[in-house]
Amino acid sequence: MARGGVNKAIVQAARLAILARGENPSIDAVRIEMGNTGSKTTIHRYLKELDDSIVREESEPMEPINDELMALVSRLAQRLKEQAQEPVDQAREQFEQQREVLEAQLGDAQKANTELHQQYEIQSLALTQESQALHDTRGILQSEQTRNAGLNQALADSELRLKDKDEQIRSLEEKHLHARDALEHYRNAVKEQREQEQRRHEGQVQQLQMELRQAQQSALVRQDEITQLHRDNERLLTENRGTLRELSVLQEQLKQSNRRQDQLLEQATRIDNERTHLQEGLRMALLDSQSLKQNLDEQMQLNKSLDTELARALTSLEESLRLATAVAAVPDAKLEPKVD
Repeated sequence: MARGGVNKAIVQAARLAILARGENPSIDAVRIEMGNTGSKTTIHRYLKELDDSIVREESEPMEPINDELMALVSRLAQRLKEQAQEPVDQAREQFEQQREVLEAQLGDAQKANTELHQQYEIQSLALTQESQALHDTRGILQSEQTRNAGLNQALADSELRLKDKDEQIRSLEEKHLHARDALEHYRNAVKEQREQEQRRHEGQVQQLQMELRQAQQSALVRQDEITQLHRDNERLLTENRGTLRELSVLQEQLKQSNRRQDQLLEQATRIDNERTHLQEGLRMALLDSQSLKQNLDEQMQLNKSLDTELARALTSLEESLRLATAVAAVPDAKLEPKVD
């Protein structure tokens, strides 16, 4: 990575690193060693000053260079450490940003999960209430069906009684017709007998009058029977009208019961539809909750993966630091015999 602020010390450290590898410290090599930083003119000027300084030092008596070399190695190690620390800091900053984003997403997911759980509880309570209402409605419907069956049975009994009344009325009418025919026949017979008796001897008039009185008494008895038959007929007609009114009331109650039954069936159907809708909403809420849980697990897995990658990066950086330290220790090992 290119960095600004090239100075003599950095150029000197790069030159020493190239010399330690046994290479020629040219301008291009030093610039590459510094990460392609700095102008060639500046690097050439610093290299020339370093060469002049080395020439002056060679012309002067030899002095121990252990301290200067250690200082250069320390600066080189510090630079390597800074270069190695920079990607670590960037990775750590990126990890912190991702962790904040993941924590925010985790909070949103937990909040959404809480809301879904509340919606699930509300929908479960509503479903329980609707199920109880459906159960009560079915109980009412069953009661109405039982009552309807009773009304139908009462209607059938009333129709049976009405048929019996009709049969009684027809029987009384037949008896009335028979009695009227018998009376008419009797009157004709009496008239014919009276005409015959008139043609007979007048001496039989008393006997005929007696027989006439007997016939009149018998006619009165028959008339009373006819009157009683008329009264029975009127009573049966009155009972028939009452039965018809009762039948009409029962039919109206049956119609109302049928309408009530239709309303209950429609209400039961509506409750079933609402329960189906609630069950579908509950199923979708459960699916959303499962999806959020899956996303949360994926985010947690990604977080673990980032932790693993960070650990690997730190391990690699520690290895690089140890390698840099080992490389920095190589010049000291080569120079120690000369110093002795």
